[in-house]
Amino acid sequence: QVQLVESGGGLVQAGGSLRLSCAASVGSFSGYAMGWFRQAPGKERAFVAAINWSGGSTDYADSVKGRFTVSRDNAKNTVYLQMNSLQPEDTAVYYCAAAGGYYSASYYTNAADFGSWGQGTQVTVSS
Repeated sequence: QVQLVESGGGLVQAGGSLRLSCAASVGSFSGYAMGWFRQAPGKERAFVAAINWSGGSTDYADSVKGRFTVSRDNAKNTVYLQMNSLQPEDTAVYYCAAAGGYYSASYYTNAADFGSWGQGTQVTVSS
């Protein structure tokens, strides 16, 4: 089991940027693919981005391509989500998740693929 703690959420105006961080407490962080999901009020949890164990492979939901960037620092046991050009429809609770394995990022787009989850961080984008 991987313990995950997200940070960096907050309130931002449309067009602004935020960087989310997710710190993992695990002995072998590089053995895990990492994902970001979000859940808006009244909606199901949705895939945002994923990154494979090495950082060499990434995947994104169509709605965030070109605006969000996922990255990781295995030396710091941390994964990041840089969010630019934020829009009100990006408002949600953002969760990071960990999945053991060495597949490419495109394999990890379903919540069911992930065994460990953080508590979430709120992102609110005002118009």
